Amino acid sequence: MAVASAAPGSIFWKQLLFSLLVLILFCDACQKISLQVPSHLQAEALVGKVNLKECLQSASLIQSSDPDFRILEDGSIYTTHDLVLSSEKKSFSILLSDSQGQGQKEIEIVLEAGGKKIPRRYMKDIVLRRSKRRWAPIPCSLMENSLGPFPQHVQQVQSDAAQNYTIFYSISGPGVDKEPFNLFFIDKDTGDIFCTRSIDREQYQEFPIYAYATTADGYAPEYPLPLVFKVEDDNDNAPYFESKVTVFSVPENCRTGTSVGKVTAIDLDEPDTLHTRLKYKILQQIPNNPRHFTVHPDTGVITTTTPLLDREKCDTYKLIMEVRDMGGQPFGLFNTGTITISLEDENDNAPYFTETSYTVEVEENRIDVEILRMAVHDHDLPNTPHSRAVYQILQGNENGTFKISTDPNTNEAVLCVVKPLNYEVNRQVVLQIGVLNEAQFAKAVNSKTTTTMCTTIVTVKVKDHDEGPECQPPVKVIQSEDCLPSGTELLGYKAVDPERGTGEGLRYKKIQDEDNWFEINEYTGDLKTVKVLDRESTFVKNNQYNVSVIAFDADGRSCTGTLVVLLEDKNDHPPQIKEEELTICRHDKDYVVLEPTDQDGPDNGPPFQFILDNSASKLWTVETRDGKTAILRGRQDLDYNYYTVPIQIKDRHGASATHMLSVRVCDCTIPSECRMPAKLPREATLANVFLGKWAILAMVLGSVLLLCILFTCFCVTVKKTVKKCFPEDVAQQNLIVSNTEGPGEEVMDANIRLPTQTSNVCDTSMSVGTLGGQGVKTQQSFEMVKGGYTLDANKGGGHQTLDSVKGVTDTGRYTYSDWHNFTQPRLGEESIRGHTLVKN
Repeated sequence: MAVASAAPGSIFWKQLLFSLLVLILFCDACQKISLQVPSHLQAEALVGKVNLKECLQSASLIQSSDPDFRILEDGSIYTTHDLVLSSEKKSFSILLSDSQGQGQKEIEIVLEAGGKKIPRRYMKDIVLRRSKRRWAPIPCSLMENSLGPFPQHVQQVQSDAAQNYTIFYSISGPGVDKEPFNLFFIDKDTGDIFCTRSIDREQYQEFPIYAYATTADGYAPEYPLPLVFKVEDDNDNAPYFESKVTVFSVPENCRTGTSVGKVTAIDLDEPDTLHTRLKYKILQQIPNNPRHFTVHPDTGVITTTTPLLDREKCDTYKLIMEVRDMGGQPFGLFNTGTITISLEDENDNAPYFTETSYTVEVEENRIDVEILRMAVHDHDLPNTPHSRAVYQILQGNENGTFKISTDPNTNEAVLCVVKPLNYEVNRQVVLQIGVLNEAQFAKAVNSKTTTTMCTTIVTVKVKDHDEGPECQPPVKVIQSEDCLPSGTELLGYKAVDPERGTGEGLRYKKIQDEDNWFEINEYTGDLKTVKVLDRESTFVKNNQYNVSVIAFDADGRSCTGTLVVLLEDKNDHPPQIKEEELTICRHDKDYVVLEPTDQDGPDNGPPFQFILDNSASKLWTVETRDGKTAILRGRQDLDYNYYTVPIQIKDRHGASATHMLSVRVCDCTIPSECRMPAKLPREATLANVFLGKWAILAMVLGSVLLLCILFTCFCVTVKKTVKKCFPEDVAQQNLIVSNTEGPGEEVMDANIRLPTQTSNVCDTSMSVGTLGGQGVKTQQSFEMVKGGYTLDANKGGGHQTLDSVKGVTDTGRYTYSDWHNFTQPRLGEESIRGHTLVKN
């Protein structure tokens, strides 16, 4: 930056500058400041100066709100380019801020265009009289850690204005009036700048200061001159490692050239110079033999030089490293540090048993008991997946009798019995057991191991124990036919005494038989049915009926088994309809769905066949839908009434049943709304009964049979009846014996009723007479003997008949009145023609 010196004798410019300085000195800080300036301002022209410290004591940032002006640290205001004020006034602000105290101030500047213009005659003179200026910065540098002598001359500044004015020089900036204070000073008369002491470049790399040239009255004919004093570096700082002890880790058995880590050193000298060009090298490895690591001299990257790192031999290495500046030259400064490298464990060592074989004894029938512990060795890092053991039973445990696990505290193998051993079946078991690690085996380069699994042999000897009978298998299945009658014997459950190998001496009892279908033979265990077996019973599940049996020996030791009777289905149940009272609501649908069920299995069930009786088929039709259901529908609109519909339903094998369905056709929407009673009236039921052909045939045959029986009885009666004929002279040829002296009650007209004969043939089917006296106290009899005829009285009944005995009867007709007229006068006589009536 440069500024033109004022032309000598220019009174106008002197007055203008003087007035500006007066205004600046007497203006109030942080308030509005007015400056009188010409209307045309040249570039880099000094407009005025403001005392910034009175507004803000320590301003770290000075800014102008108008880019046409720039503000220096001392408060000087300069134009940035030629400027013509278009109006009488132009205003802008100076913004001050303190980054430490967080303070901000604003000074308003108002430029008033009121100054006189420079006459053209003076302008030419001024231009002709300007000369080349020497007020310019000269490159300058200071040596770090200079030994003096002090004060040490640094540079001289001069202004061309000194030819016309008495110029005084001053400087400001870091090292003068800012930290570090009083490091530089200037001779105000000559412009020589001096340094008072040595400088540390690591603390101050350069000093930007300003030089000022002013007259005694404060006029500044020159712009402030910026000067930069650069401090040249001296190699006074040795490099050093960021950390005195650095720790890296690398897997064991890693490849050659594997990166371990990178070390970093710091040098405070000037970057990108020989003073900070560092070189690294390993001074020592502990342990030293063999050498496993190297370092790149420029980058500091440490790598492996061999694949033989073995954690089991040495798990930690220490490297003593050096870092030197000046490119590693002997005269360079250096420092040392310690690098610790830890080897990470790899599963490169397989576990192995401490013993090659083991022998152990265990009592038979014991379960969940620990029988053996086996220890292993592993050289890998303890309590890691590389050393934790995993055991396996390779052979001898095909039936799962044994279980092996790992003790998490001791890493031992724990062998247990989980299923009972049988001495009678196997007296010794040989197991092969192997061991691995949780982590996968990683074979080292120099390893001689050929296999990753170590094995051992365990011999388990079984000790005998009298355990009682055995029920093997626990569940036995036998098959039986459905509907097997009672009294049928079935093979039962058989237990075995393992000591004898047979079931001799064992006894059996039932402990569960839900429906009591069987009785058990105490000595053989065989079953005998006491009921008819029914597969459709509620106690049968999935065609199976279970019977639990207990077998015990003489000492009371027992075992329990289950006998499953598997019933084969038999087609012994025809299809059935649960609800035979059905309702058809005409407002909903004109049919009803038939859903029969069959208690038999699927093989003896659907598809069903639905057959209507001939009498019912006149009014109804049936439609099979899916083989399981059918639709019953009227052939025409039926009256609201009750109907009995006989229908036959058959299953797939022809087993059938006829059902008398009671169907009511009702005026409703749903069956519950039907007002007709569900039960049929007796009259309606009888009126709608249709007899089948077999029923009619049975009635006819019954009637014929009844007639045959009546006819047979009639024939037998006719055959046994004797004809009764009376001769003309009955009284003369018969002797009547009577137990009474006179006509008794037995022979009174009222008690003797004889049929009237109308022909000569006697009616054998009618009784001759009856003696029915109720007052008879003795048994009486009498005879009429005449030509071989006898009249006998039945004894004991009070009921008497006239029978024919022998002889040939006359052909004459006799009526009852003739007989009565003949016998009545003579019954009272005591003797009749030589015969005597004897009284009893």
